[in-house]
Amino acid sequence: MIILFGLAGSGKSTQGQILAKKHGLVWLSVGQVLRDTGKFDKILKKGELVPDEKVVEIMHEKIQTVQKTGKDLILDGFPRDIWQAKWVAKNLAKDIKAAVVLDVPKDELLVRIMARGREDDTREAVEKRFDIVEKNLQGILKELEKKNITTKKISGLGSIETVTKKLEQELFKNNKQRTRKFRKSLSEQ
Repeated sequence: MIILFGLAGSGKSTQGQILAKKHGLVWLSVGQVLRDTGKFDKILKKGELVPDEKVVEIMHEKIQTVQKTGKDLILDGFPRDIWQAKWVAKNLAKDIKAAVVLDVPKDELLVRIMARGREDDTREAVEKRFDIVEKNLQGILKELEKKNITTKKISGLGSIETVTKKLEQELFKNNKQRTRKFRKSLSEQ
């Protein structure tokens, strides 16, 4: 399991979907999961957060469903606060390979967000979400690090392809090294 973090517009959903498709993983976005329920539209439009208990309940169910298929997954934006991070650290730490923060300056993020034109992306709601995520992110990463989960910060600037390559180099480099060793051992036989 890989966790992607970043402010709204950082590209975590785009990158999560690309990596999932390329590497046979399942992309699971907390924002998309909550929007898909249709139960939290008013809360999301205001830029407010769905209560932790509801988020954990819904995400836990989705994660278990994916795990039953035997596939690995990419979590997008979950956990989003200390309470959720403690739950994740307690219940999922053994399954998490890394947590990555996509780092992008706020002015660039605002340009990206306004361009996507989603109804719940008003400037006021977006700035409120920025504040919430920034306040929580350091504490979340500390909780994960307590469980020896690798955390990394990667620049989310550049083309989609450039950012994908940066992520793949960090997240899948061990797989490439194992593949090279395997190919080398085959050629020596």
